[in-house]
Amino acid sequence: MKEALFYEREEDSRVRCGLCRFRCLIADGARGICGVRENRGGTLYSLVYGKLCAEHVDPIEKKPLFHVMPGSRSYSIATVGCNFRCRHCQNYSISQVGRDEPITGVEQTPQEIVQRARKNDCRSISYTYTEPTIFFEFAYDTARLAKEAGLRNIFVTNGYISKEALAMITPYLDAVNIDLKGFSESFYRDVVHARLSEVLDSIIQHRNQGIWIELTTLIIPGLNDSDAELQGITAFIVDNLGVDTPWHVTQFYPTYQLTDRPRTPVDTLRKAREIGRAAGLRYVYEGNVPGEGGENTRCPSCATLLIERYGFSIGTNRIRNGACPDCGAAIAGIGI
Repeated sequence: MKEALFYEREEDSRVRCGLCRFRCLIADGARGICGVRENRGGTLYSLVYGKLCAEHVDPIEKKPLFHVMPGSRSYSIATVGCNFRCRHCQNYSISQVGRDEPITGVEQTPQEIVQRARKNDCRSISYTYTEPTIFFEFAYDTARLAKEAGLRNIFVTNGYISKEALAMITPYLDAVNIDLKGFSESFYRDVVHARLSEVLDSIIQHRNQGIWIELTTLIIPGLNDSDAELQGITAFIVDNLGVDTPWHVTQFYPTYQLTDRPRTPVDTLRKAREIGRAAGLRYVYEGNVPGEGGENTRCPSCATLLIERYGFSIGTNRIRNGACPDCGAAIAGIGI
């Protein structure tokens, strides 16, 4: 265990956690919504510090990040737990930990993670698979060492981190992929058990901190696939983040508590992509449907094919010094 960051002591040995936007009030002996932060006698502890449930070398495209060092590898880690209760969670076996369940994981140190990332020729470390906010203390210590070693740091996140926690890790955080899961409060309330307004505020704060952002929306038939909702997401991106912000619209498949919904039709992904492009977004990608052409990067100026992808693999990358080789237009991103 490690004493947690971002909490205040209250009356009756209770504590107020300030790590994420739920700001749980936790009684003595209890855990927060995430299931991995526990109050013991008025001191809040992280139960997952250094206890990894997943550790892999991934293509960075798997995050998905298409405009951060394309073709590179990212050392990817996670602990158990999450502060959301998404009914369609694809990693529910490690994210959904009960508040009285034992915490499992393989003990690792931040130094070991950085060493392994370098040994495996990774150019970044990704805090992913579950919600990185809930293992913030370990992620923060690892990110600081990674930055010193010349590695980039990436969060794949639901965007519910508190303003204080984001400000603390900003000097070490290079890029994020944030799940913008829908665009209605009812969807977030009923399917995610969170608030859309808090996610939107967080996304804007990431932007204001200068962190590279890519957004992902898993499109679920009948729940968040209406034209109005997709247009709302697009307008939010254009107005608040800019037209160079990549938006990944990905295919849902039945899982966890949403097995009554069908896979997302490719035509729906195509519709979402067309809505985004019609609104001015330069980089809209279709996910989970390799071979359909929606994963490729084209020049926003002359439309020439720049990066050809199939799944998480890159076949061709024609970008040179961050620009289109045909017309010279700049292509947004980090190390692209």
